[in-house]
Amino acid sequence: MKIEYLGHACFLLTAPDGTRIVTDPYEAGAFGGAIGYGEVGVDADGVTVSHGHADHAHVEAVGGEPKVIESPEPATVGTVAIRGVRTAHDPNEGADRGSNIVFVIEAGGIAVAHLGDLGHSLSVEQVKEIGRVDAVLLPVGGHFTVDATTAAAIADALGAKVIIPMHYKTDKIDLPIAPLGEFTELQPDRVREIGSSECELAGGALPEMPEVWVLTPAR
Repeated sequence: MKIEYLGHACFLLTAPDGTRIVTDPYEAGAFGGAIGYGEVGVDADGVTVSHGHADHAHVEAVGGEPKVIESPEPATVGTVAIRGVRTAHDPNEGADRGSNIVFVIEAGGIAVAHLGDLGHSLSVEQVKEIGRVDAVLLPVGGHFTVDATTAAAIADALGAKVIIPMHYKTDKIDLPIAPLGEFTELQPDRVREIGSSECELAGGALPEMPEVWVLTPAR
């Protein structure tokens, strides 16, 4: 499976047969310009939406008449199987910011979990429901999501071999969230700078021990 980081919490996942899934497309310029990434501007066969905020649910930014998946019920798009796990956007069971869906996206023998705007530690039951994943797309910026310390603990609980950080402060994000360094400095021996917006996951080529893969946002 190919993964391209477009920016914020938005990724393009491409299955071996070419099926394309976009996660959490943002609205460029949302929140008075706080979302400074360029237009998502890709075609896809499916779009997952973890929750209804403008920086995660702008499905109009995706071309190709994709199937929109915004509930946890299992769905199939081409050869890609998608299922969701209900979580919350805050530590108070959604009372502050509402609900959030963790999506597990599987194709070509690879399972990727996109955690959306997860705002709390995962329970033992939620970890079991998510199940085995090879990679986790993990919010690390805090304030609206889990912070760096909690994110690291979640990655360990899920046991993914590849940890790809998202939803952190950059020069294109004017939100009160932390920069990537607050997460990577917690585990410097695990960090691998990919030097690109893209990476590829294959069952026989995953790292033996968990690694943090830092992708450069494409937008």
